[in-house]
Amino acid sequence: MKTIKTTLKIALLLLIFISCKDDDQAPEVEQIVTDATVDTEVGGANEPNQVYFNFSSNVQTDIQRDSWDLRFYSGDKFIVSLNTSVAMATKQLETTDLNSVTTATIESLFSEVTTQTFDAANVAFVDDFDGDINNTAIAEVSDIANENKVYLLNLGYAIGNETPDLGSVNVKGDARGWKKIRIQKQNGKYLLQYANLDDTTFQEIEISKKDDYNFTFFSFNTNAIVDVEPKKAKWDVCFTVFTNEFPGYGTYVYSDFIVSNNLQNVKAYEVSTEDFTFEDFTKADIIESDFNTTQRAIGSSWRVGGGPGMLPQVKTDKFYILKDTEGRNYKVKFLSLTNVEGERGNVQFEYTLLE
Repeated sequence: MKTIKTTLKIALLLLIFISCKDDDQAPEVEQIVTDATVDTEVGGANEPNQVYFNFSSNVQTDIQRDSWDLRFYSGDKFIVSLNTSVAMATKQLETTDLNSVTTATIESLFSEVTTQTFDAANVAFVDDFDGDINNTAIAEVSDIANENKVYLLNLGYAIGNETPDLGSVNVKGDARGWKKIRIQKQNGKYLLQYANLDDTTFQEIEISKKDDYNFTFFSFNTNAIVDVEPKKAKWDVCFTVFTNEFPGYGTYVYSDFIVSNNLQNVKAYEVSTEDFTFEDFTKADIIESDFNTTQRAIGSSWRVGGGPGMLPQVKTDKFYILKDTEGRNYKVKFLSLTNVEGERGNVQFEYTLLE
């Protein structure tokens, strides 16, 4: 009898062990957040951070927006784009020789290759405002080395460090200067060559594509690859300063801007409160053809930036329907762009999953 009891105990312990082992190996089930109110971590009136947000997990990832300069596309083409959150700009030169470019040879371009000059022509020196990866200021990198020219690169502006009047922003600090760069292909990777304008030698680095990410990011401050965006399927929108177009007057730097992850099919459209209340809108009310597929689907349309005698404010007559990277639909309503003291760079919003 004792032998039977001992055998049963061993069998029971073995079953418990196997069960626990199976549980450890079982894949984690993602918990989908169905509604939340979110206070973003943009960082106040200097708006120092870019904040990447994922609706299904209610997770935000913030990165100091001047911690990177160039991003290298991980898709099926070799394409490089700029950090528009610091107002960068670039122009292709006629040469392939980095060492031939000096301040003396290109200083006449300084006033041209810039942003926010109210000159409609300067839109040519920044990336496509809608996020079209095939329309960047730097041409697609060619397999033919001689087709890859040198670019003059305006590094834009450091983050502002002076506190503005309540309700205002100060996103632009000191000018960050200039670089000369050339980008080629090497060993199936990007080859970035770069230097200060009057250097007679240059540095170079190979940059690999990352399949799980939209881009690989590079910083001239650290001369290294840096982590910026979450994995490409793990963010839906980014709260950021953004170089946008002021129609007819060229580029203009916008604060409190919202960029959609259009490379992963995030899309959105606005709904007027004259047609629906936020509370009453249901999944059945979605109009698929209304979705805007560009990265500016929300942009700055959710707020008024303020002006003489008027503080900035959220537009209360609209809300948004957003489709995330997994095809889930959410309704999103913005509540504030300031904190309780009235300081900008403190966006609050709420959202609900439409099931």
